[in-house]
Amino acid sequence: MTILKIILIVILAYICFQDIKERQIYWILLPIVAGLCSVLFYKSTLQELFFNAVLLNFSFVLLLILIIFVYSKIKHKSNFFNVIGLGDVLLFFGLALSFSTISFIVIFISALIFSLALHLLLKQKSTFNTIPLAGYMSLFFAITYISFWSGVINGLYTL
Repeated sequence: MTILKIILIVILAYICFQDIKERQIYWILLPIVAGLCSVLFYKSTLQELFFNAVLLNFSFVLLLILIIFVYSKIKHKSNFFNVIGLGDVLLFFGLALSFSTISFIVIFISALIFSLALHLLLKQKSTFNTIPLAGYMSLFFAITYISFWSGVINGLYTL
């Protein structure tokens, strides 16, 4: 299990680095993140709870994407992928396999707030106009996992 945890943290860190530097990520990393997150979650919970949580998490992500889609059409009058990147959307679905529903929603919303705050702090240093959402969220999830595994956060899979 330790090797899976190390691989997950390394990949999340690489996604963060790549998205901040180039505003794009290698798509092949996203199924790997999804697989590693799901294995770690599956091993930490009951099978029935895992499948129920994943179903609810996917529903939450779909609702969020629907809201972004409607927002892009009504407010921006533009294409959905002009508002959010494909890598961001795929990362959302990959991370939906990571935690129980309440934990996922709290961590996901916290990651979005963290991403906004970090972008506001660093935007003067950036030459891009876009937000590296997948990168910032990967950083937040890596910090969350490390905090849980080191004992700073308790009960991440059980809420």
